[in-house]
Amino acid sequence: MFFDDPASAKLGMKLLRSEIGVSEVSMRVTEEMINGHDITHGGFVFTLADTAFAVACNSYGRTTVAGGASIDFLASTRIGDELVATAVERVRCGRNGIYDVTVRCGEVVVAEFRGRSRELRDS
Repeated sequence: MFFDDPASAKLGMKLLRSEIGVSEVSMRVTEEMINGHDITHGGFVFTLADTAFAVACNSYGRTTVAGGASIDFLASTRIGDELVATAVERVRCGRNGIYDVTVRCGEVVVAEFRGRSRELRDS
């Protein structure tokens, strides 16, 4: 799924790890990702976390989409920083799942994301 995702590719994301229910995706912050405060725009941090979530919840080989997601921003980052999002499945019940994603810059936790997945019937 990741390799067929032009949005993630355009942002320079790299798949570091993909296992059943787990994934790790990285992205370097570029000049185009900075907001008016000269820090990384939260939308790009969310997109990175969402991509890691998507890889993890689609790791079973069934078409799965987001049913919802939330994010808490904890630290800011800047141009040149390398962000790594690690997604972990917390629970999967029927066609539903809950995944937590931690976004880090080095050892600093930048954001915590929780995604709710829904497997499509015809997948």
